[in-house]
Amino acid sequence: MIDPDTVLALDIGGTKMLAALVRGGVVLETHKMPTPRGGNPEQWLEALFTAITSWQGRYATAGAAVTGIVDQGFWSALNRNTLDLPDRFPLAETVARLSGVPVLAANDAQAAAWGEYRFGAGQNEDMVFLTISTGIGGGIVVNGKPMLGLAGHFGQFRVAEDVAGTLEDQVSGRWIASRAKDHHPGATARDVFAAAATGSSWAKDIIGASARQTAQLCRNIHLALDPPRIVIGGGIGLATGYLDAVRQALEDLPPRLKPQIHAAALGENVGVVGIADLAKNHQRGERT
Repeated sequence: MIDPDTVLALDIGGTKMLAALVRGGVVLETHKMPTPRGGNPEQWLEALFTAITSWQGRYATAGAAVTGIVDQGFWSALNRNTLDLPDRFPLAETVARLSGVPVLAANDAQAAAWGEYRFGAGQNEDMVFLTISTGIGGGIVVNGKPMLGLAGHFGQFRVAEDVAGTLEDQVSGRWIASRAKDHHPGATARDVFAAAATGSSWAKDIIGASARQTAQLCRNIHLALDPPRIVIGGGIGLATGYLDAVRQALEDLPPRLKPQIHAAALGENVGVVGIADLAKNHQRGERT
């Protein structure tokens, strides 16, 4: 039987695809699978829906949160190093066809920002959310509304004219892994944090360099937007010791210039919780 309050929520990033049934901010069931590095998004989504066939008929609406830019339901890449896909892929239309229900699509970090604002560390205050993961994403909530479109894509900031790539290419989990190859060939970012935990100086240096860049980003966000809180999540952002290193890099700032940093509270479910709530609110708005 269809539950009008249950939402099918999808969160597709550079590393994993997460599907969930969400009701009122509570995750009822989940299914996770790796994001393919080949093929096309339609094939990825078809594989995901095949895996969750048993959920059909249990949800009344759907939300899709994805890395990159979403414009009127069309999905395009911002950094092809994070996830490569065709420009303006019809995301909302494809998910609607596969699910059989109305769909809202949004950027994953913007959806996560809304999830933390409504149900997590945002505590219903104006806030900026940063996810430090495979790449870097962000979202902004002001006056109880999420800023959509290009707003919050902090990972796409340019570092300097003479430095190739974007900020996320100098900070993210992908960058951390690439910096480790001379010390630990084939290492993942998780391996680097494990090495740091055992005292390896090279691993600590890499993590410290990433954390200092994140701290600088937080300073710039604070000066530009003056948010009451900056919430940081993601697999790197919440890794042991990372936020401590970010706070340490901000320690000498005067109190008024020091960003208020908070750890995200919803973990890997933040994107599905956020997009579920946005999709439900959007659907209710259409009905009124």
